[in-house]
Amino acid sequence: MSREQPAPKKFPWAIYWLILAAILLFALWPVFSVTFVSLVADANGCRVDEGSVHPCMVLGSDWGELLYGMGMMGWFMLATIPIGLFALGGWLVALIAHRIAWRRNARRQGS
Repeated sequence: MSREQPAPKKFPWAIYWLILAAILLFALWPVFSVTFVSLVADANGCRVDEGSVHPCMVLGSDWGELLYGMGMMGWFMLATIPIGLFALGGWLVALIAHRIAWRRNARRQGS
């Protein structure tokens, strides 16, 4: 009677990719916000700055306050980018440690 070893489990790459995507989305969200404001304002000939709200007609309605608010959200990148870099470092350390432990465990089960 031979005991068959169960098939080795695959490393959970999908979880790590999802976490990486969440970190990048968090860190870069203000950049996306400011980019969107810039594209919409330029396409419609609007002026957007940090001093005050300016009227901006887009599709028949005034988007000035929305664009102003989204443009001001860009200041959050002063916090989100450093936090994202710190989280990215933690993510990388966790990935490397988990991968090393997973390989050691796979070797033990294989022998």
